[in-house]
Amino acid sequence: MTRGNQRDLARQKAQKKLQELGKGKRSDNLTVEQRKARDAEVMREKQKKKEEAAAAAAAGKVK
Repeated sequence: MTRGNQRDLARQKAQKKLQELGKGKRSDNLTVEQRKARDAEVMREKQKKKEEAAAAAAAGKVK
C-alpha cells in the first residue's frame, strides 16, 4: 500500500513551517553571554519574589 508523494509533501510542509517559526526566534540579536546574563537576572528576580512570598506567608502564620 503506497501513499504516493503525500509523505514527501508533508515533510516539506513541516520543514517549511519549522523554518518560518525559527525566523522570529532570534529577533533579540544577543550573544550567548548576553542571553545567559539576561536569563540569570530574570531567574534571580523570580527567586527573590518567591522568597518574599514565602516570608510573607511565614509571617502571616506566626501572628
